[in-house]
Amino acid sequence: MNVVHRNKIPPKNWNDWRWQLRNCVRDLAGLEKLLHLTDDERSAVHKLGKRLPLGITPYCAALLDRDDPSQPLRRTLVPSTAEFVRTRGELEDPLGEEQRMPVPGLVHTYPDKVLFLVTDQCAVYCRYCTRARMVGRQGKVSDRARWQRAVDCIAATPAVRDVLISGGEPLILSDDKLEWLLRRLRAIPHVEIIRLSTKVPAVLPQRITRPLVRMLRKYHPLWLSVHFTHPDELTRECGTACARIADAGIPMCSQTVLLKGVNDDADTMKRLMLGLLRFRVKPYYLHQCDAIAGSAHFRTPVATGKELLRSLHGHTTGYAVPAFMLDAPGGGGKVPLSPDYVAGRDGDELVLRNYRGEEYRYRER
Repeated sequence: MNVVHRNKIPPKNWNDWRWQLRNCVRDLAGLEKLLHLTDDERSAVHKLGKRLPLGITPYCAALLDRDDPSQPLRRTLVPSTAEFVRTRGELEDPLGEEQRMPVPGLVHTYPDKVLFLVTDQCAVYCRYCTRARMVGRQGKVSDRARWQRAVDCIAATPAVRDVLISGGEPLILSDDKLEWLLRRLRAIPHVEIIRLSTKVPAVLPQRITRPLVRMLRKYHPLWLSVHFTHPDELTRECGTACARIADAGIPMCSQTVLLKGVNDDADTMKRLMLGLLRFRVKPYYLHQCDAIAGSAHFRTPVATGKELLRSLHGHTTGYAVPAFMLDAPGGGGKVPLSPDYVAGRDGDELVLRNYRGEEYRYRER
């Protein structure tokens, strides 16, 4: 049973992304009006304090089940007390981003690309967020003086050719603020590619307005790294948002975090990946869930991700098969974790095993 009756909300409001943000569920009282909470969920919201806040747009709330706390999307958005259980190896900053900032908000891990954190605010707050330590704090991350320092640093680093704008959620910035950033980055001669990392098409598709995409298309080559979690996010409104982006000539690649009890079965993953292709989004990365503090209830064994890739490879189009990646703790960068189809070697022959488990031999010389 869905928790928001859309027919009771005027379309003018429902389709206004700013109205959606103003009417986010942000506290226990608001959540109680929408969901039949379990004692665990209620206790978790009580305990949040200054931790990763609660935030659910009305649009997202309409996708949740009022009565089923095990619903995948509900688990990703509603707090649980498992978030407060810290296990061995978990870190507040698992990717070591804070150690790799030449200036505040700019992370330089790889030689030719940087991560530009332009806001600490999100449309919704995913309970498995890698940057739970910083998002939702109402800080001064969006301050233009801070942005300018980062832009100046990029301009002074000729090796940087790829800038990924993230946060927080960059697409909840106004069109004017976003264009301020894009214009300055595009003016740097050695910046070849600009990417925006966003979950907006999945959780706030109303934000993808015609004026927004008209502005974005002025700054090609521009790419969107779009975060999707579950096939239930692939609604008609999400499809409309993705179509506007694709029609503006902006390629989209998906990033999906592998989550226990959410998308860790073959049927769910296949439906998600094929649904993304229908929306003109290329499945790009399947991420092993980062070891953030309080994430054990979401993390699967690495073997699960490998088996999910096996369930896709050969059984459907290769376009639907993402790369399985693990971000090495402490800032080591992304490490591919692909299944191995090499069964061994017999003299000059490489022994291969295909998607059906059949063996084939390839003579190398």
